[in-house]
Amino acid sequence: MGIEVIFKGKNAMRLLAGLGVAMKISLISVIISIVLGIALGMLMTLKKPVITVFSRIYLEIVRIMPQMVLLFIMFFGVTKLTGLNVSAETAAIIVFSFWGCAEMADLVRGCFISIPPIQYESSAALGFSRLQTYIYVIIPQIVRRLLPLSINLITRMIKTTSLVMMIGIVEVLKVGQQIIEANRKSSPNAAFGVFAVIFLLYFIACWPISCLSKYLEKKWEN
Repeated sequence: MGIEVIFKGKNAMRLLAGLGVAMKISLISVIISIVLGIALGMLMTLKKPVITVFSRIYLEIVRIMPQMVLLFIMFFGVTKLTGLNVSAETAAIIVFSFWGCAEMADLVRGCFISIPPIQYESSAALGFSRLQTYIYVIIPQIVRRLLPLSINLITRMIKTTSLVMMIGIVEVLKVGQQIIEANRKSSPNAAFGVFAVIFLLYFIACWPISCLSKYLEKKWEN
């Protein structure tokens, strides 16, 4: 079935190292996206004309442009035009953070809008200040609504890092292709075995995140 090529030489370690590169890019991008996305999402709820216009243009660019095109523009376009010496990994982190921040901001904005106005009015009637209303009433509800949506975004970002191979980053998918090419004659079915292992690696990386989300949801329900 082609799985035997994984155990030849250092192929297994190469795949794990490639997964580590993908996870590194994903983790940094996710952290930046969450921090900046939450801040931008809160700003979007202010309904200021300048912020509204900027956010709409930003979101439309992210929704229309495929991530691969953004990677090419950043790595082959912007770096050449500006003369900046940006590594492929840095370019990938910038692109995924740019994408993830927009997605997270839209999720945060949607969660804030979904809170009924009566929640604010009831808090004011109970004598809560604006800050207390957000800390004790609004933010706990926002977190519960945002968690499953953000988990979905995080897993999508992890899986989409496979695109970075297109700008020369040797991550797990690129390593898999190299192994397949090197064993094409000796193991004709290597593609099946290698991609099956890559699937398993991505599953192992994403499954604990999904389990954490389900655990927190159940804990908050009780």
